[in-house]
Amino acid sequence: MSVAKRLASQTAVYGVSSIVGRVLSYLLTPVYTAAFAAAEFGVVTGVYAYVSFLNVLFTYGMETTYFRFANRPGTDRRDLYDRVLSLLLVSTVVLTTVLILLAKPLLGMLGIPPGHEQYGVWMALILGLDALAAIPFARLRLENKARKFATIRLVNILVNVGLNLFFLVFCPAVASGKWLPGLQPLVARVFDPTIGVSYVFLSNLFASGLTLLLLWREVLDFRFRLNLAFLRPLLGYTYPLMLMGLAGMVNETLDRIMLPMWLPKNFYPGQSSLTAVGIYGACYKLSIFMQLVNQAFRYAADPFFFSQATEKNSPATFALVMKWFTLCCAVIFVGVSLNVEDFGRLFLKRPEYLQGLVVVPILLLANLFLGVYYNLSVWFKLTDKTYFGTYIGAGGAVLTIALNFLLIPLLGYLGSALATLACYFMMAVLCWRLGERHFPVPYPALRLGLWLLFAAGLVALGWWLQPADWWVRHAWHAGLTVLFLVALWVVERPQAAFATKAA
Repeated sequence: MSVAKRLASQTAVYGVSSIVGRVLSYLLTPVYTAAFAAAEFGVVTGVYAYVSFLNVLFTYGMETTYFRFANRPGTDRRDLYDRVLSLLLVSTVVLTTVLILLAKPLLGMLGIPPGHEQYGVWMALILGLDALAAIPFARLRLENKARKFATIRLVNILVNVGLNLFFLVFCPAVASGKWLPGLQPLVARVFDPTIGVSYVFLSNLFASGLTLLLLWREVLDFRFRLNLAFLRPLLGYTYPLMLMGLAGMVNETLDRIMLPMWLPKNFYPGQSSLTAVGIYGACYKLSIFMQLVNQAFRYAADPFFFSQATEKNSPATFALVMKWFTLCCAVIFVGVSLNVEDFGRLFLKRPEYLQGLVVVPILLLANLFLGVYYNLSVWFKLTDKTYFGTYIGAGGAVLTIALNFLLIPLLGYLGSALATLACYFMMAVLCWRLGERHFPVPYPALRLGLWLLFAAGLVALGWWLQPADWWVRHAWHAGLTVLFLVALWVVERPQAAFATKAA
């Protein structure tokens, strides 16, 4: 029992640090959309799409590899730590240098004009610092120092958010005389209103540097040792993990890199490609509701599924989990999609961002199917056939690239959203069909499919019929939301009661 309690406690600590980071990052969206025009926010969106994608290359699955080899019998963990961190140090220096040299062409692919190469330099330094912190963080997890891990992660998040608020909200308000005009001379020494989005990257860079400093004990407790013969089996293990991570990042972030590359000139009259990226990136943030559910589920799901694997009724349990997970996500999908106008005006502070709200229901549904895929993936985890996850992820990546290439010139960022939906839907269906062969689970696929069709139909109806009057429109959307909830209650409540009695 003590082991289980400790595991649950540490899972909660790790989960809180990650989810809090997501929530605080999301809450910066109103700050960014108030401070920056869509074209400026497009710079932020594009650069961070690169950061998310390249982070996989910088760490190349070495954290998981470190865990795997550290738990092998007879392993000298201190020696392993030194060698893994030595390898990561060398690769980080090389990749950071290459990225700095390629800053101009990479930024040019996003439509960022020459003269802003510093964005690429800062991006490279952020990636380098975060990569160097990865193995010290992994060591904390290996040594069960969950509180120190979470504390440092939270400090990183709070410093980053705090600096953003300071430079993008507090300093402009003081400089304009809106707040505390007596502080204007002091603020003038540290604040330059002309550098704009640079403060976003500089805040992140400072927070990443501080994080590495807070890991000073783990960093100083390191001796450089590089032995390629020793590292060969590690590289062989980590190579598939890197491919899986790259496939996942293609599916998650590549659309924001491809959009400015493949969007025809003047596709959106009077708007640059960076403006389109900014609008799409801001509206993408509104799918955070489904993303948070997925992330919370992933923290809880794997331990639960593995603990239930040997139970006689585990397939029925997995099917029940899938059912209620999907139905709860369907409620979020309907509720947010039909009321996205209010969420948009609350979080997207400039009217130019609101024109992209049409992608929000599509992205919410896409993330719903991603959550379904996480649920279904239990079969290849329990049967030790995780290579199927690589194949499915790679297939999704190919589909994402192909559909973005085809749809962006025709539909703009709506095409990117549809490509994301198609990718995650395909991954979920493929995982389900393969799972039926290798690890049959009695999922109520037809029933859940009908519920999702009903939910999507209500959302489509709500978007198709938009009364001009504000009150009538909101009453109409609220009525459709209540209709879905009542239908769920009437149809599923008797089954839930029966399941309770049976238990």
